[in-house]
Amino acid sequence: MSGRLQKEPEGGRLAATRSEQISQPTVAKNGLHTHQRTLKKAARCTGIGVHSGNPVHLTIHPAAINHGIKFMRADLPGKPVISAHFRNVVDTSLATVIGQDGYILSTIEHLMASFYGMGIDNALVEVDTHEIPIMDGSAYPFAEAIRDTGIETQGGSRYYFKVKEPISIFQGDRSVTVYPSDTFQITNRIKFDHPLIREQELSVVITNDTFEKEISHARTFGFYSDYQQLKQLGLSRGCSLDNVVVIDGESILNEGGLRYTDEFVRHKILDCLGDFSLLGMPLLGHIKTDKSGHALNHAFLKKFLSRKQSWETHVISSQA
Repeated sequence: MSGRLQKEPEGGRLAATRSEQISQPTVAKNGLHTHQRTLKKAARCTGIGVHSGNPVHLTIHPAAINHGIKFMRADLPGKPVISAHFRNVVDTSLATVIGQDGYILSTIEHLMASFYGMGIDNALVEVDTHEIPIMDGSAYPFAEAIRDTGIETQGGSRYYFKVKEPISIFQGDRSVTVYPSDTFQITNRIKFDHPLIREQELSVVITNDTFEKEISHARTFGFYSDYQQLKQLGLSRGCSLDNVVVIDGESILNEGGLRYTDEFVRHKILDCLGDFSLLGMPLLGHIKTDKSGHALNHAFLKKFLSRKQSWETHVISSQA
């Protein structure tokens, strides 16, 4: 596994004020949380930036109710903060990049997927460069750090976007549609003209458990020929077989091969989670994507929020 994880001792810097005690159940029958959540204490991750190849030190701090997910560039004067929201997305060509007031942060999607999948609403992420570490190319190192550090249920209700009617966006033969549902589900279809991938489709009802077991381990993937081109452009300097599934001809170059027979589509679901986390609130609905990517997902988020007649804010009861 690429990168290191370390939990911060109790009472670490920027720890959140303890939340009021919650006496009633906080997980509904559909597996979704009724109240906001944060980490019990800070967790640290150390790795490299997949594009820069430079070391990255990251600390995930607990945060108060309604804080949301925010990133602090500790390497810059004044330690500017960037909110994790799709309105702050400035680039999706090679990774999801957010920016605010002229400051940027790249490759946030795997960490954001971990927050979404593990049910974390509030956190302050302190990072010492312009990239989130790639770790092993999946979301699992982040999910593991969150689980091992501990999760605290907070007093504030957790609000959801509840889908009332289908919303779609199309781009050629690519599409994203969200349907009404009483759960949070993602169905993803990919198609590559390559014998190791071809057409794959998977549907998963996302809970903390299904995310960690079925999605979080899936790694980013790419073709060796593309990697060579990116290297010539001065990009992907941190790429290696420790953090990317590399396809060369009809072979997987990574020792041990794939973690799942359909690891490719599982990683696309992971990326979709990371993109949809930027809505600012979790979703109660069924996302269906067909050959979509970061750019189309983010275009959909913009359309979704503009269609206010198609959704409502919703609080889930523990009896739901």
